[in-house]
Amino acid sequence: MRQLLLLIFFSMLFISCLRRDAPECEVELFGRPVAATGLSVGRCNSGCECNGFKSRAFTPAEFNALKQWKMREDLPSLSSNPYDEPAPPSEPCLCAVIVEDEQEKIYRLETFPDETAAKAAGGIVTHYDACGLCSTLPDFAVYAEKLDVGAAVKQCGLRNFNQPFEQLVACIEEIGFTRPCAEIWAYNLRHTQANCLQACLGDDPYHKPDGSLSPCLQCDEDISGPIFKAVAGRTRRNTGIATSICRPCSEVNPIEHNYPF
Repeated sequence: MRQLLLLIFFSMLFISCLRRDAPECEVELFGRPVAATGLSVGRCNSGCECNGFKSRAFTPAEFNALKQWKMREDLPSLSSNPYDEPAPPSEPCLCAVIVEDEQEKIYRLETFPDETAAKAAGGIVTHYDACGLCSTLPDFAVYAEKLDVGAAVKQCGLRNFNQPFEQLVACIEEIGFTRPCAEIWAYNLRHTQANCLQACLGDDPYHKPDGSLSPCLQCDEDISGPIFKAVAGRTRRNTGIATSICRPCSEVNPIEHNYPF
């Protein structure tokens, strides 16, 4: 299992990642509230005044185009539960899309130490932190198109609570995720169910009135988050996507997402 994790995060480039400084904006909350969020647009919105960043809005045609892109080599599936191993140590860096054939929509993913190195190699930054199983462009389209994707994953978990793992993965794939990304989501869900069940029994909003996370989301963040982030690579925060869970602007990476459509 450890070899698989190392393959995912370090064999793409065998490089060292450099630390980056977070923007100085601790108060603002970044997101697109829905009814389940528990916060108003006045408390949380898709722009951060402190750094001038606003989450990009894509058209249906652009979403469709993103879903057509294919990787030169598919990412590997998980052969075992990553939660059986500790998260591998890593330094923040970034993952970029390298277009190899624009006409045929073929690309690869590569991890770089910083934006300068990525751009010098012709890369388009797709998220911060090393590339992982959810770093593909079709997976990005799911994150960006579905504001409350976590709710859809949770419904898969409820419908398949005592069902075979493969059935849970298939349900998450139907949301639109690639197979490897659906697998890490499924492992994350099962791990949270096993360790945060009491905190997640209610139907609380995602946020308390003060903006902090609900007990369920906070438990998932603490208990399941580190492994998920390490294996998935892409998260909504490190991709700069405003969704139904609001985050401090200091935790959000501003990314333009100027892909060829």
